Amino acid sequence: MARIVHTPLFVTLLGGGPTHFRHVIQSFKRAPILVCADGGAELAMANDTIPEAVIGDMDSLSAQTREQLDPTSVHHIAEQDSTDFEKCLRSIEAPAILAHGFTGGRLDHELAACTALVRHPEQACILMGEEDLCFLAPHEFEIDLPAGTRFSLYPMGEVSGRSHGLKYPIDGLLMSPATRGGTSNEVTGPVKVTVNTRLMLILLPVEHVDLVLKSLVSPSQ
Repeated sequence: MARIVHTPLFVTLLGGGPTHFRHVIQSFKRAPILVCADGGAELAMANDTIPEAVIGDMDSLSAQTREQLDPTSVHHIAEQDSTDFEKCLRSIEAPAILAHGFTGGRLDHELAACTALVRHPEQACILMGEEDLCFLAPHEFEIDLPAGTRFSLYPMGEVSGRSHGLKYPIDGLLMSPATRGGTSNEVTGPVKVTVNTRLMLILLPVEHVDLVLKSLVSPSQ
C-alpha cells in the first residue's frame, strides 16, 4: 500500500477508543502532525482540531463530521482484513508515532492493536494509555530509567533474550504467551534488553515517553 502521510516529524495518531483530548494535546508537543483513524476524527473535530489525514474504512465517521473535513484528507480503505489502526500503520511514513485511543476500551480492539505492533515492526509506534505505554522491542533496546521503575515484558510469540539492569533477568528464558511472561519487573540501573526476534512488547509508565522516544529513534531523526 502506498504511504498516504510522509513527514520528517513525529505523528500523533488518534483512534476512536476512550481517551482524554488533553493527553492528545500533550502529544502535539512531541508529535505535531495529527492523523486520525476513522472515528478518531470525531474527537479531533469536537476539540476544534483538524487532522492532516483521516484513514480507515469510515464505518465510525459520521456524515456530519465528514462534511467538515477537506475531502482530500479523507482516505477510505474499504478492505476488512485489517483494523483501522493497522491501515494507518501501513499508510504513514514518519520517524515515530504516538498512538492514542487504541487502548482502555474494548479488549478485542486493544489486543488487535498490540498484534498490529508486531505485524508492523518497521514502525516506531508507541501505544499511549492512561497509565502505561506499550511498544514493540527492537532487537536491542537501551534506556536509563529511575531505579524502581516498573518494566514489563510481554511476549507475543516464542522469544528469548538477555537483560541488564532488571531485578529479574530474562537470560536463558524462553518466553511465550502460553508459557512465561515478564510483567512487573523492576529497573535496578541502566537497562539493556536484547531479543532474538521482534515478538516482545515492552510496557512502561506513560510518563517516560520522552525517554522511550529518545531510545527508539536515532538522534539524526
